[in-house]
Order: sequence, then C-alpha cells, then structure tokens
Amino acid sequence: MILNQKKKIREELQNTFGKVKDDSFHFDLIERYFRAKDNSNAFQTLSDKTCNDLDFNELFMFVDRTHSKVGQQYLYQTLRTIPESYNHSDETLIDHFLNDSDFRTAVQLQLEKLKSTDAYYISTLFQEEHQKAPRWFFICKILSVLSLVSVLLIPVSQQIIFFLFGVFILNLVIHFWNKRNLYQYLGSIPQLLRLTKVASGLYKDERFAPQKNELEKSLKAISGIKRRLSFFRLEAKMENDMAALVACFIELFKILFLIEPLFLFGVLKRLDSMRREMDDVYSFVGKIDVLLSVASLRKGASKYCIPKISAHTKKLEAKNLYHPLVSDCVENNINIKQKSVLLTGSNMSGKTTFIRTVGINVITGLTLNTCFAANFEMPRMRVFSAIRISDDLLNDKSYYFEEVLTIKTMLEAGKEKTPNLFLLDEIFKGTNTVERISAGKAVLSSLAGGENIVLVSTHDIELADLLHDEYALFHFSENVNHKTVDFDYRIKDGKLKTRNAILILELNDYPESIIEEANNLSNELDKNNKKKVGR
Repeated sequence: MILNQKKKIREELQNTFGKVKDDSFHFDLIERYFRAKDNSNAFQTLSDKTCNDLDFNELFMFVDRTHSKVGQQYLYQTLRTIPESYNHSDETLIDHFLNDSDFRTAVQLQLEKLKSTDAYYISTLFQEEHQKAPRWFFICKILSVLSLVSVLLIPVSQQIIFFLFGVFILNLVIHFWNKRNLYQYLGSIPQLLRLTKVASGLYKDERFAPQKNELEKSLKAISGIKRRLSFFRLEAKMENDMAALVACFIELFKILFLIEPLFLFGVLKRLDSMRREMDDVYSFVGKIDVLLSVASLRKGASKYCIPKISAHTKKLEAKNLYHPLVSDCVENNINIKQKSVLLTGSNMSGKTTFIRTVGINVITGLTLNTCFAANFEMPRMRVFSAIRISDDLLNDKSYYFEEVLTIKTMLEAGKEKTPNLFLLDEIFKGTNTVERISAGKAVLSSLAGGENIVLVSTHDIELADLLHDEYALFHFSENVNHKTVDFDYRIKDGKLKTRNAILILELNDYPESIIEEANNLSNELDKNNKKKVGR
C-alpha cells in the first residue's frame, strides 16, 4: 500500500509540472524572509508601491511552482530583488529539471518534506532575535542540581522528600512559565532539523555543485547540535499525543529537573552563534526550489525567452511580448533606441496593460532570467512606477499630492547614473488641463534624460506634440461601428488621431440633447485651439 501511495505521489508530481499551483497563499508568512533580510547589496529592491502597481501578488501566484515553504519564501525574495548580475550556471540546473524527469521528481519528493506551514518559521531562527534567558536563570541550574541530589539522598533519609517536594513546586512554576517561550520554537526548530536533512540529501548530488559553496561546513555545524534539537521534535510530537501515559511521566521528569528551560536557552545560545550557517543551508535548499519553479514556469508558458541584457543603455526591444496573467493576451512588438515611449489612446484600449506588461517582463527577466516573449532585450535597470495612485485619507493626502510625491522619487532616482525604467499612467490627472500638460511636459523631459527609459500613457494629445523629439510615439485604438466598440489591443506607430469618447456615449444611449451639446462644444474648442496655434 505504501508503494502504491509513493507511485501515486510521483505521478501527481509529474502531471502537475508546468502547471499553476492550486493552493492557498499566506503572504504575511511568505513575505517574512524578505522583510527581515538585508537587501542593501541588491541592484534594486522593488518598492511596495511598484509591486502594487504591477499586481505583484498575482504575478507571484502565477510564477510560484515551488514545493517547499522555504522555496516559496526564497522565490518571493528573488522576485522582489533585482541582482547586480545573473548567475548563468543556474541555466544548467534548470535544463536538468526540464529534461530529466526522474531527477526532477526525486528532488521534488525531497522538497515536499518542507511543505508544512511550520517551515515558514525556519528563517526566524537566523533572522530574528532569540528569546533571552532572564537574569535569574542561574537559579534553574541550582534547582536542577538540588533535585538530583535530593533524589539520590532519599534512600539515606526519607525526610528529604519534603525538601524535594518544595523544590518541585518551585520547578513547576518555572516549568510552566517557560512553556510560552518553548511554544515559540516548537514549529521552527523541528523544521530546521528537517531542512538540514533535506539539504544533506541534496548535497550528495554533484549536479548541485555550483550551489554548494561552503555548505559542508554549515551542515556539520548544525549537525553538531542535532541531538539537542531532536528534543524539540519529541516535544512537538507529544503535544499531539497528550493522552499517552508515557508523556505524563516524561513531563513530570522534565519538571523535576527543569529540562525544558535548560535545554531551550542552551540550544538558543548555540543557534545564535550559527546564524550564517543556518542561512547557508536555507539558501541552498531555497535556491534549488526556485530553479525548479523556473523550470516548471517555462514548461507551462505558451512562449518564453531568456532575455539579452544589453550593454547599450536606453534600448528596449521585444518581439511577441505578452502579459502572462491575461488570458489569450494579444502579443505586441516594440523596438526603441535612445528614446522613451509615449502612448495615447482611449480608456480600455490597452495602454495601461501594455505598460504593466513591459514592467513585469523586465522584472522576471532580471530576476528569473525569463521573459514572456519570443525575444526581449534591455539594459539592467531599476523599475519605478506611478500607475495606481489613490487618495491617502488617513494621512490627509489628495490624489494629486500623492502622485507628486511618487514622481518626485522618480526624479531623484533619475539623477543617478544607474539606468531606470519609469512607468507612468496618465501623469498628473489629478489637476487641471493647462497645468497638467505644462507640468507633465517638464517632468517627462527630465525623466527621459540620461540613461532612463520612460513608458507613459496619456489622453493629452498635446503632450505628444511637445515631446516628439524625446519620445517615440505609439497609440492604441478601437473600432467603433453603429452599435459596438471593438478593441484590437495592438500597439501602433504614431499618436492617436481620432476621438471617440462622445460617440461611445451615443452608443450607450445617452440623451440626444447631451450628445448634441457635447459635439457642439467639442467643435468650438477645436476651433479655438486652431486659432491659438495660428497666432
């Protein structure tokens, strides 16, 4: 029966390879490793603002094909931090996962041992402060010795039992005081043992040689306290079998000699000196799971490519580019050199989705070496966005002021020599037309300077006329007939030359009086603008 169960698991692993996970996602736990990690050496750490603009959580749920909670946390960390360079030796291991199903399945089975929710807490052992022993903790050692001496002296004098009973009462109080401290580690420490065992098993395979580094030293260091760590695994197991008579006996024994507090703070002291070693083991397993996840992602993608990171800055080229989260997404091409991109078009025509498509592909390209396109070329650049802006009611900030602060961050980043990708949707739409166009032109000219690439959408055709020297002009359009509005979602050269807003109102059965007045005012405003241009 066990053999049939293992065979069933293997078949399920092979059948689900390349497919999106059918699982729940607890982002408060998934993010935990990333939030506590020092990412100061990364090329860029993506801001919460940019992640929100690009629907990062939805992207993560699509990309995540990991089999362990360690790998899931490591993938989140990987996707949020753009590295200084990509380790191309990782491609060899990804190819092994894609082409050798037996090897892949064996690794998956190992990683599945770390799929318990408790495995999310392994990283806390080397990232967070441990519980410190109180100043009076030396009393525990004294009481433990007194208990031992008293037990040994009972055959000599039975009167010692009364003394032992008094010591036992004190120990009982300390024992249950310590329970709260112990419970903090009943999940993480047993999972650390399991992580070490999984890492040791994977370590033996020479195909993981590029990932090993100094892993052997780290594994030996943790194995040196393996017996002490096993105490926590036993404790966690007994919590599920409290009815067992032997558990009660062991509990009395632990109270009598204060085993739990002495073990707990002793182990925590040892673990505190092994933070780097635990991090090494965690990263080794996490990285393997991430590369396996990338292999599965590529297997299931309708189209993907390994991006070319160009030494030529201010160049962005993509062929058959698509958004991985949009079903039956229309593919588009773009090729710009020494310019940025200004998009015009009506609502729902595809402008914002295209901007997000580029942003997402830049992120997955620079972090996972995978783009959703037939070809993708870009420089290594940081990503900033101002797409999804909202009023901050709690801090009494208006939409416009919130946007001003976001774009100010971009302007400051743009002054640096590092190439940047700036993604903006309808710049300064929280203010009036004249000032929106004036401020928009000045800001967009500044952002496009240096080695920066800007992708911005706008309804203001005037911006296209003012920025045509610095920006390549593209547009999205729709086909309007007598009854329907059809969007093809294809990017086209040049600025939008038609306007259909009033016609769309008419198609949606707005009153004739409103349509007539809107058309008259539109024609009048067009005449006035032409007269101003003529002057």
